[in-house]
Amino acid sequence: MNTYTVYTKEVEVAGKLSGIITTPTNFDPAKESLPVIVFLNGAGERGMSPDLLLRHAIPKLFVRDPDYHGLRVITMSPQCPEGMTWNHLAFPAMDWIRSAVKEYNGDESRISICGISMGGFGTWEMLCTFPDYFSCGAPVCGGGLSWRADLLRGQHIRVYHSVDDGCVPFSYSVQMVEAAKRNGAHVTFFPTDGYDHNCWDNAFEETDLIEWLVSNHK
Repeated sequence: MNTYTVYTKEVEVAGKLSGIITTPTNFDPAKESLPVIVFLNGAGERGMSPDLLLRHAIPKLFVRDPDYHGLRVITMSPQCPEGMTWNHLAFPAMDWIRSAVKEYNGDESRISICGISMGGFGTWEMLCTFPDYFSCGAPVCGGGLSWRADLLRGQHIRVYHSVDDGCVPFSYSVQMVEAAKRNGAHVTFFPTDGYDHNCWDNAFEETDLIEWLVSNHK
């Protein structure tokens, strides 16, 4: 039995975006407004098959257990189409997110965003492009356009990256962290070692990252 719902919306540029949504046990959107975690997938999970999203991080954990760690939270994981990146799709992704949040009665003061690898880049992009929307963000092994960091002022951000990452250079996160801090963002950096590119298992499963995402308010 699936413990997730496939959510699809017509959007500009991509034509349509699909993704998976999880809700906790006995959730009724007419009676309860819950915090939302938005998760952006990496390049290896692009496509049209929701099963690809189940490989890592938020969708993997919450599809296995929609009440993960006893949390009452909605998770929303749009899927980037093949041949595109989240940096191409900031506005279509936001259309998908806003529509899903409305349909599931998400608490608009508690919508966090996170992502891994390509989704880490996408997380930085979404935080810069929509600086007033998210309660907090967590880019994992990503990077971004540091010259846009003035848009991150006042935002609460956690950053994870392994110093031995052989795919996305560790320096990409260092550059963004330093720029964000200079521009008044509230940033905590968690450099790790020994994980190569996949530091997300550690970040999502061995730290309090998920609880932190849920606890933040705008």
